[in-house]
Amino acid sequence: MELCAVTSSAGSTNEDYHCNEVLQRHYNHTGKLEQNRYRDGLKPESIAGLFICLLIVVENSVVLMAIWKNKKFHMPMYYLLGNLTLSDLLAGFTYMLNIVLSGPITLKLTPLLWFLREGGVFITLSASVISLLAIAIERYFTMLNTKPYHRAKRNRMFALIAASWALSLLLGALPIMGWNCLHHLKWCSTVLPLYAKSYIFFCVFVFLTVLLAIVLLYTRIFHFVKSNTQNPSCVQRKPYGHRSLKYMALLKTVTIVVGAFIVCWMPLFVLLLMDFVCPVKTCPVLFKADYFLGVAITNSLINPVIYTLTSRDMRRAILKLLCRRCLMTKDGRVRKIGIRISFTKTDVNRQGLETTISSGNATTSPIKSIYPKLKLSVIA
Repeated sequence: MELCAVTSSAGSTNEDYHCNEVLQRHYNHTGKLEQNRYRDGLKPESIAGLFICLLIVVENSVVLMAIWKNKKFHMPMYYLLGNLTLSDLLAGFTYMLNIVLSGPITLKLTPLLWFLREGGVFITLSASVISLLAIAIERYFTMLNTKPYHRAKRNRMFALIAASWALSLLLGALPIMGWNCLHHLKWCSTVLPLYAKSYIFFCVFVFLTVLLAIVLLYTRIFHFVKSNTQNPSCVQRKPYGHRSLKYMALLKTVTIVVGAFIVCWMPLFVLLLMDFVCPVKTCPVLFKADYFLGVAITNSLINPVIYTLTSRDMRRAILKLLCRRCLMTKDGRVRKIGIRISFTKTDVNRQGLETTISSGNATTSPIKSIYPKLKLSVIA
């Protein structure tokens, strides 16, 4: 400890990254050591958070497997959705590690381990935001180009995925690269005591800018598709009309995803902006940041549900993956369970009109009726 104090005053950054006393000094400055959260073990809300994270990992793993195993989804749009799913999966995993390494363990960490713990959450958060922007960009260029070029779309897709992760890694690594407040306590954030307030503000500004760009792109896409679907000359062209309807369905799915992201993450963005403005120990709500982050992380739990409810193909693929034998037929279709009713016209015979009731076997029983033929068949 004594060596840490000397090296900190001397300004040796490398030593500060491995000095536990530096972390405790920053937590004490922001007032977090006055809370009881660092004395007890995992609280009930932390255990609930771990359970939610486990669900996030399982759900997104199922979606990724469905996309990987179904050749119908091997196209740029679904690859980008898979990239978003991967970022959600990693968000659940990194937040699970964050919870496990929180509480009393926090004060035992070195600044380097603390930066890695928080940086993982920032990287996956950035990947989610930028992945949504990548999907919006792909949809926009696809709608502008009436002639599909698979190779060009595939190259653009790989470029967007690579750029999203490169930018996310850069944004999450900035604090450990030097954009922190290890030597300037007055610049420190209350929510994240080793992060500089300027870095927190920069991240929020980047996220809000990206979300604004996403909203603008989808607004342009919506007006473009709507104008073409209402144009009789475009509707008469069946291939183009079919593409427009297909893109509108995909647009609906991704728009719901974007809306859910904004609803879940906006409270945390507002809290971080308050952290930038409020002086140290003046805003008690900043000590409740874990609840805001818990609400935000549920977005990664909602996204797979949105895919399943809004996409019939995705729903069938997930059902096929989870219960292939009990829910799928041999030809790969979803098995129908219930009663099918069909009305057909029959010729009038000597006994009059008949109603035929079938129970799935080869026998039928005629019933005289004044109505057209009614065929009931139970399908299992």
